[in-house]
This record gives sequence, C-alpha cells and structure tokens, in this order.
Amino acid sequence: MPTIVLRHVTKRYGDGDPENTTGMEKLITSSARIFDHRHAQKQEMREPSNRPHAVNDLSLTIRDGETLSIIGPSGCGKTTLLKIIAGLLKPTSGDVFYDSRAISDIPMAERGIGMVFQNYALYPHMQAWENIGFYDIIRKQPEKIPERIKYIIRIMGVELEHLLSRKPPTLSGGEQQRVAVARCLARDPQIFLFDEPLSNLDAKLRVETRAQINRLLHYYKITAIYVTHDQTEAIAISDRIAIMRAGKIEQIGTFHALYDTPKNAFVAQFFGNPPMNLFAGHIWDDVWEGRGFTVQPIRPGLRQGQAVWLGIRPEHITIVPADGIPATIDHIEAILTHRQQLLYTNIAGQTCVVSVDLDQLVARGDTINLEFNTQNLYLFDKDTGARIG
Repeated sequence: MPTIVLRHVTKRYGDGDPENTTGMEKLITSSARIFDHRHAQKQEMREPSNRPHAVNDLSLTIRDGETLSIIGPSGCGKTTLLKIIAGLLKPTSGDVFYDSRAISDIPMAERGIGMVFQNYALYPHMQAWENIGFYDIIRKQPEKIPERIKYIIRIMGVELEHLLSRKPPTLSGGEQQRVAVARCLARDPQIFLFDEPLSNLDAKLRVETRAQINRLLHYYKITAIYVTHDQTEAIAISDRIAIMRAGKIEQIGTFHALYDTPKNAFVAQFFGNPPMNLFAGHIWDDVWEGRGFTVQPIRPGLRQGQAVWLGIRPEHITIVPADGIPATIDHIEAILTHRQQLLYTNIAGQTCVVSVDLDQLVARGDTINLEFNTQNLYLFDKDTGARIG
C-alpha cells in the first residue's frame, strides 16, 4: 500500500487560474466523471472569498497502511486537502507523492483510489448493481460483477441483495451509503478516501456504519484518509488524527497524545468533548490570577505579569464543601452512557464545565465550591497560544 507524502502544498482560491483544477473526475474510473467541469468550478466559487488559502504550505506523511482522520472547524480546508490528495484538485504550489512518485505522473486509472463522498455521488439512473459494478461495466467485463458483489457482501458483513435492483432515489440514506461503500470496494482500491461519509445518517445508523467501515479498514490494512467533523468517529476509526485550522495542521498524533499533550490552546479547546476550560489571567510568583479567582501553586519559572491562559479538563475539577472557587450552576446535562453529568457553571461571568458522577446531588441555580487539581493544569501563552512546559 502506498505511503502518501505532501510537501509544502498550498491551494489558493479566487485566483482565476483555469489550470488550478482538474475537474471533479470520477475516482472509480479514468473515463467517467461524477460531475462535469462546470460543477467543479461552482464548487470552488462557493469557497469563502475571505479565505484565499484553503491549504497553506502544508506538509504531511500518511504512512503505509495507516488510517488518518482529519478533523477541524468548518472551512478549515479538510475537504480541499482530501481532493488534492485524490488528484481532483491541483495545488497552487507544492507536491503530492504516492510512494515517491508524483501524483501528476500517475494516470487516474492507475491510482487505485476508492472514495466515498458525503452525498454518495451515485448515478441516479442506474440500478444499485450497476453503480457497484460500474468499473467492470466500462472495462467491458460485466460477467465479473455477480462474483464481485458476493465478495463485497461477505467482506462488508451486511445484506445488499434486496437493494441491487433498485435505483438510488428509492434508497434511504443508509442504503445509499452501503452502495457507495460497495462501489468503492469494487475497484480493489489501494487507498481509501472518505469525505464525511456518515454525516447524513441518523445516530443509530452512524454507529452501525462506523463499525462496518472500521471492520473494512482493519480487514484491508490499506492507507486510508477519513475527513469528519465527528471526533468520536475519528477516535474509533483512525490510527492517528490531524487537527486542521485555517489551511494548516495544528497537531497530529494519537487520541491520547492530542488529549493529554495539546500543542496549543486551539487544540486543547477544540479536541475533547466537552472541551478544555480556558481562563485568561496573569502570573504572579507561583500564583495564577484570573478574573474572580486564583490558582496555586503553578509551575515555577514564569515571567512576572505574563499573560497566560489557564486550562483544565472538566474531569479534573471537583466539588468541595468549602474554601473552593465559588460557582453557580447554570445548566446540567446528563451523559447516561458514562454515568456522568456535565455542570455548566458560572465563575465571575466565565463559563466552566465540570464533569461529576451522575449520583452527585446538584440542581440548577445552586452555588457550589470548585477545586482545580493543580497536577492537571495546562498553561498557554496568551499571545501565541503555545503550551508552556
């Protein structure tokens, strides 16, 4: 399976360069297209005009056989990056390599890419079996389709037979998603690319389909890139996770690395559900002083008066009988699957989320005392956002 390497890739929109896109070529074949070139141009024009760099000098290596998830806020460049890796978009500058070979030197039919799109991109006028077997149809080998479908059903572990004679408009979202994944597998891909494939499914189907995709990725052991908004999906499916912001990758690593050792305040507050609490304040000796409360002791060696964000995860805050930080409970959210409840509290006008056991007796409007575990504090420079220590 190929190792994918990106070197200093930049993609700018709005420069009017007609060579800046290859069009939305269909990944399952070199001769078919999912959308025509005009559609691809419309897609680019929909990119926010105030964000000229969808991808900004980005370098990245996706290892042979690993699954990398890419997450980040809307508009950060996730889907654009995926299209560049697939060869659907030409970068404004920089290079993409499959096993040291430039992607531009590899014909589309030889790239071995299987892709599942957010909207599934099925041909509405074709029956499901034709969509799945399209690659064999254009290769003039339709006799291979029945055996290939049997193989795909066995690998996916789901029933598809009752869908094969139906056309996409008559299928539910979950059924279309299964057909789209089956079509992806029908190419015997060397690379899997997923662009938010579960975003149109309900909660129950998301869980079921996530398990199916996870099984496929472990079965094939091929290089895969998974773009999603859902951190739970990313954690469940991937070997590593990359967090993007404004066209750049802020940090890449395992779930534990991102959660326990965030590189900066953005990663700390973006990754985790609920996110890390952050409070603005200053350093005086071994004391962090914020609005309405102080925390001590903190790590030594910081500059007097230095502006610092103090961060702490909700699970590292406890309720104490007295002599704590006074906070008022504004809202309570029960997390039944974890036997926990989230307390959304107010500390001097600042929101602080606290995670406590479900049997903790609290009510909206209560005033409680909080204690921050000083062994689990994070400090970030307020000017740069970089983690201190």
